[in-house]
Amino acid sequence: MFLSALSYFSNDLAIDLGTANTCVFARGKGIVTSEPSIVAINKLTSKIEAVGNEAQEMLGRTPGNIAAIRPMRDGVIADFDSAERMLTYFIRKAQSGRNFVRPRVVIGVPAQITQVERRAVKDSAYRAKASEVHLIEEAMAAAIGAGMPITEAAGNMVVDIGGGTTDVAVISLAGIVYSRSVRVAGNAMDDAIILHVKRNHNLLIGERTAERIKMQIGSASPLDVPQQMEVKGRHLLEGRPKTITVSDAEIREALSDTVRVIIQAVRDGLEQIPPELSADVFDRGIVITGGGALLHNMDARLRDETGLPIAVAEEPLSSVVLGAGKMLSDFALLRKICLD
Repeated sequence: MFLSALSYFSNDLAIDLGTANTCVFARGKGIVTSEPSIVAINKLTSKIEAVGNEAQEMLGRTPGNIAAIRPMRDGVIADFDSAERMLTYFIRKAQSGRNFVRPRVVIGVPAQITQVERRAVKDSAYRAKASEVHLIEEAMAAAIGAGMPITEAAGNMVVDIGGGTTDVAVISLAGIVYSRSVRVAGNAMDDAIILHVKRNHNLLIGERTAERIKMQIGSASPLDVPQQMEVKGRHLLEGRPKTITVSDAEIREALSDTVRVIIQAVRDGLEQIPPELSADVFDRGIVITGGGALLHNMDARLRDETGLPIAVAEEPLSSVVLGAGKMLSDFALLRKICLD
C-alpha cells in the first residue's frame, strides 16, 4: 500500500540532456521545462547565480567573478559538478515543490557513448536525487517521439541533428540494427560561422549572434530568395563595435564542411545496413529530427544527396524528450531498449 502511494505521488521524468538545450518531460504533464544547458557560477563563492534562460542572458556579459559554463560538450558531460547542479535545478523545477519523492528518470544519450561517459550521466542524475536512472539512445528516443513504427519488422531510419552530436540509426523490431554518432552538429555550425566572420570580415561575434545568423539565413542548399542580415560585433583591427552585412551564400559556404560531415554519416549508414532493411528505408524514407533539422533546405539537400524521401519530424526540437517521455508509461519497452 505504501509503495503504491509513493508511486502515485512520484513525478517520473524524461530528460533530453542536450549540449545546447535541456528539455524535461513530466509524466501526465508533458514538457515542463525547455531551457539552454548553461550554468552561471560565482567563482568566489562557488554559488550558482543562474541556470538555463537566465544564465544564457549572461553569456558573454559576465563580470570577472561569474563564469557562464556549458556543462555538456559533444552530447556528454564535460563539467561533472556543473552538470549535477544543472540537473538538480531542472529536476526540482519540474517537480514543482514535490521534492519529498525521488523521481524515476529516463535520459537520452548519444549513440557510441563510452562506459565512462555513461557512468558520469547516471551519477549526476543520482546525485540530483533521482531514485532510478535509465539511459536510452537519443536516436531511438527521437524515432519514438517522431511517431515512427519502431516495433514493426521493417527498417526505420532516423537522423537526429542535435547541438553536440548527430545520431544516425536504423531501427527494426524495437532494436537498433545500425547506429552511429558523429560529434558534429548545431554547435559546430555556430563555430564555423564565428570563424568565417572573423576571417573574412575581421569581426568578432559571440555564440548567440552566430546562432541567430544560422537560424535566420543559414541554409544547406541555395534559398529561393537570396537573403542578407546585419551583424554587430567588435572589429579586430579597429577595436570598436561595427556592423557588417552578410549574405546567405557566404553563410552557406561557411556551413558547407559541417553539412558535408552530416550527409556523409547518413551515407555511411545507408551503405552498412542489410539489403532487406535498405529496401524498407528506400520505401519509407528518412526522418530527421533535432534543431539541425530546422536549418533551411536541410531536408532538400539530404533528398538530393541520397535520392530518398526525407521528412522533418512534427516537433524536431522535442522529439527526443517526447520519445523518452513515452517510455515512462511503457516500462516493458523501456527494458528492451535501455542501455543498462
